[in-house]
Amino acid sequence: MAALDGKKILVIATNYGVEQDEIVVPTEQLAQRGADVTVATKESGPIETLVGDKDPGKQVDSDTTLDAVSADDFDALVVPGGTINADTIRQESTAIDLVKAFVAAGKPVAAICHGPWTLIEAGVLTGRTITSFPSLQTDVRNAGAEWVDQEVRVDETGSTVITSRNPDDLPAFVDAIEAALV
Repeated sequence: MAALDGKKILVIATNYGVEQDEIVVPTEQLAQRGADVTVATKESGPIETLVGDKDPGKQVDSDTTLDAVSADDFDALVVPGGTINADTIRQESTAIDLVKAFVAAGKPVAAICHGPWTLIEAGVLTGRTITSFPSLQTDVRNAGAEWVDQEVRVDETGSTVITSRNPDDLPAFVDAIEAALV
Protein backbone atom coordinates (compact mmCIF):
# COMPACT_ATOMS: atom_id res chain seq x y z
CA MET A 1 0.00 0.00 0.00
CA ALA A 2 1.38 3.41 -1.00
CA ALA A 3 1.46 6.29 1.48
CA LEU A 4 -1.12 8.38 -0.37
CA ASP A 5 -3.57 5.66 -1.42
CA GLY A 6 -7.08 7.11 -1.39
CA LYS A 7 -5.91 10.73 -1.30
CA LYS A 8 -7.15 13.09 -4.01
CA ILE A 9 -4.98 16.04 -4.98
CA LEU A 10 -5.98 18.94 -7.20
CA VAL A 11 -3.33 20.82 -9.20
CA ILE A 12 -4.45 24.13 -10.72
CA ALA A 13 -2.72 25.93 -13.57
CA THR A 14 -3.17 27.98 -16.68
CA ASN A 15 -2.79 26.51 -20.14
CA TYR A 16 0.46 28.38 -20.80
CA GLY A 17 3.51 29.37 -18.82
CA VAL A 18 3.72 26.83 -16.01
CA GLU A 19 7.31 26.03 -15.00
CA GLN A 20 7.69 22.50 -16.39
CA ASP A 21 9.21 20.73 -13.39
CA GLU A 22 6.90 22.46 -10.91
CA ILE A 23 3.89 20.71 -12.44
CA VAL A 24 5.48 17.52 -13.83
CA VAL A 25 7.42 16.48 -10.73
CA PRO A 26 4.63 16.91 -8.14
CA THR A 27 1.95 15.33 -10.31
CA GLU A 28 4.12 12.33 -11.20
CA GLN A 29 5.63 11.80 -7.76
CA LEU A 30 2.38 12.21 -5.84
CA ALA A 31 0.71 9.74 -8.22
CA GLN A 32 3.61 7.30 -7.72
CA ARG A 33 2.98 7.58 -3.98
CA GLY A 34 -0.62 6.50 -4.49
CA ALA A 35 -2.53 9.78 -4.84
CA ASP A 36 -5.22 10.38 -7.42
CA VAL A 37 -3.97 13.62 -9.01
CA THR A 38 -6.28 15.83 -11.08
CA VAL A 39 -4.95 18.76 -13.12
CA ALA A 40 -7.47 21.56 -13.72
CA THR A 41 -6.98 24.55 -16.01
CA LYS A 42 -9.05 27.56 -17.02
CA GLU A 43 -9.70 26.12 -20.47
CA SER A 44 -9.83 22.49 -21.52
CA GLY A 45 -6.83 21.33 -23.47
CA PRO A 46 -3.12 20.81 -22.90
CA ILE A 47 -0.75 22.92 -20.83
CA GLU A 48 2.23 24.39 -22.64
CA THR A 49 4.97 24.45 -19.99
CA LEU A 50 8.13 26.52 -19.99
CA VAL A 51 11.61 25.97 -18.63
CA GLY A 52 13.03 29.02 -16.91
CA ASP A 53 10.05 31.11 -18.05
CA LYS A 54 11.37 31.20 -21.62
CA ASP A 55 12.19 27.87 -23.23
CA PRO A 56 9.40 25.53 -24.37
CA GLY A 57 8.91 22.53 -22.09
CA LYS A 58 6.82 19.38 -22.09
CA GLN A 59 3.15 19.50 -22.89
CA VAL A 60 1.06 18.37 -19.91
CA ASP A 61 -2.51 17.14 -20.20
CA SER A 62 -5.26 18.87 -18.27
CA ASP A 63 -7.90 16.57 -16.84
CA THR A 64 -10.66 19.12 -16.38
CA THR A 65 -11.39 22.82 -15.99
CA LEU A 66 -11.32 25.04 -12.91
CA ASP A 67 -15.08 25.56 -13.21
CA ALA A 68 -15.71 21.81 -13.02
CA VAL A 69 -13.94 21.12 -9.70
CA SER A 70 -14.78 21.68 -6.05
CA ALA A 71 -12.56 21.74 -2.97
CA ASP A 72 -15.07 19.34 -1.41
CA ASP A 73 -13.84 16.57 -3.72
CA PHE A 74 -10.12 16.80 -2.88
CA ASP A 75 -7.77 16.40 0.09
CA ALA A 76 -5.13 18.96 -0.97
CA LEU A 77 -4.39 21.69 -3.51
CA VAL A 78 -1.11 22.28 -5.37
CA VAL A 79 -0.29 25.56 -7.13
CA PRO A 80 2.79 25.34 -9.38
CA GLY A 81 4.79 28.38 -10.36
CA GLY A 82 6.16 29.83 -13.52
CA THR A 83 5.94 33.61 -13.63
CA ILE A 84 3.43 33.71 -16.49
CA ASN A 85 1.27 30.96 -14.98
CA ALA A 86 1.25 32.48 -11.51
CA ASP A 87 0.56 36.00 -12.69
CA THR A 88 -2.30 34.77 -14.89
CA ILE A 89 -3.96 32.32 -12.50
CA ARG A 90 -4.08 34.83 -9.66
CA GLN A 91 -6.43 36.86 -11.86
CA GLU A 92 -8.87 33.93 -12.20
CA SER A 93 -11.67 34.28 -9.65
CA THR A 94 -12.38 30.53 -9.80
CA ALA A 95 -8.77 29.75 -8.81
CA ILE A 96 -8.90 32.28 -5.97
CA ASP A 97 -12.20 30.82 -4.74
CA LEU A 98 -10.65 27.33 -4.76
CA VAL A 99 -7.70 28.48 -2.64
CA LYS A 100 -10.07 30.12 -0.17
CA ALA A 101 -12.26 27.01 -0.01
CA PHE A 102 -9.31 24.68 0.66
CA VAL A 103 -7.99 26.95 3.42
CA ALA A 104 -11.45 27.39 4.96
CA ALA A 105 -11.90 23.60 4.99
CA GLY A 106 -8.52 23.13 6.69
CA LYS A 107 -7.13 21.19 3.73
CA PRO A 108 -3.43 21.54 2.82
CA VAL A 109 -2.50 24.08 0.14
CA ALA A 110 0.95 23.86 -1.43
CA ALA A 111 2.48 26.54 -3.67
CA ILE A 112 5.95 26.73 -5.17
CA CYS A 113 8.07 29.49 -6.69
CA HIS A 114 5.69 32.23 -7.94
CA GLY A 115 2.63 30.12 -6.99
CA PRO A 116 2.22 31.99 -3.67
CA TRP A 117 0.98 34.99 -5.69
CA THR A 118 -2.31 33.09 -5.86
CA LEU A 119 -2.33 32.72 -2.07
CA ILE A 120 -1.62 36.44 -1.72
CA GLU A 121 -4.52 37.27 -4.03
CA ALA A 122 -6.78 34.94 -2.03
CA GLY A 123 -5.90 36.80 1.17
CA VAL A 124 -4.93 33.65 3.10
CA LEU A 125 -1.41 34.56 4.25
CA THR A 126 -1.98 37.03 7.09
CA GLY A 127 0.03 35.96 10.15
CA ARG A 128 1.75 33.08 8.34
CA THR A 129 5.40 32.41 7.58
CA ILE A 130 6.10 31.23 4.03
CA THR A 131 8.78 31.03 1.40
CA SER A 132 8.63 31.64 -2.35
CA PHE A 133 10.80 32.73 -5.23
CA PRO A 134 12.86 35.56 -3.70
CA SER A 135 11.31 38.29 -5.89
CA LEU A 136 7.98 37.81 -4.07
CA GLN A 137 9.38 38.84 -0.66
CA THR A 138 7.83 42.31 -0.67
CA ASP A 139 4.49 40.97 -1.95
CA VAL A 140 4.48 38.35 0.84
CA ARG A 141 5.24 40.96 3.51
CA ASN A 142 2.61 43.33 2.11
CA ALA A 143 0.11 40.47 2.39
CA GLY A 144 0.76 40.29 6.14
CA ALA A 145 3.08 37.29 6.16
CA GLU A 146 6.72 36.76 7.06
CA TRP A 147 9.02 35.62 4.25
CA VAL A 148 11.86 33.18 4.94
CA ASP A 149 14.54 31.75 2.67
CA GLN A 150 14.00 28.01 3.20
CA GLU A 151 13.81 24.97 0.95
CA VAL A 152 10.32 24.25 2.22
CA ARG A 153 8.16 25.98 4.80
CA VAL A 154 5.14 24.35 6.39
CA ASP A 155 2.92 26.86 8.18
CA GLU A 156 0.06 25.47 10.24
CA THR A 157 -1.58 28.71 11.33
CA GLY A 158 -5.21 27.59 11.19
CA SER A 159 -4.61 25.33 8.19
CA THR A 160 -1.58 23.88 6.45
CA VAL A 161 0.19 26.00 3.83
CA ILE A 162 3.29 24.46 2.25
CA THR A 163 5.64 26.65 0.21
CA SER A 164 8.97 26.26 -1.59
CA ARG A 165 11.25 28.58 -3.55
CA ASN A 166 12.06 26.97 -6.91
CA PRO A 167 12.43 23.67 -8.81
CA ASP A 168 15.55 22.75 -6.81
CA ASP A 169 13.29 22.44 -3.76
CA LEU A 170 10.88 19.95 -5.35
CA PRO A 171 12.03 16.86 -3.36
CA ALA A 172 11.34 18.61 -0.03
CA PHE A 173 8.13 20.18 -1.42
CA VAL A 174 6.66 16.83 -2.50
CA ASP A 175 7.72 15.17 0.78
CA ALA A 176 6.00 17.95 2.75
CA ILE A 177 2.77 17.49 0.76
CA GLU A 178 2.86 13.77 1.52
CA ALA A 179 3.57 14.39 5.21
CA ALA A 180 0.58 16.75 5.43
CA LEU A 181 -1.72 14.04 4.08
CA VAL A 182 -0.63 10.95 6.06
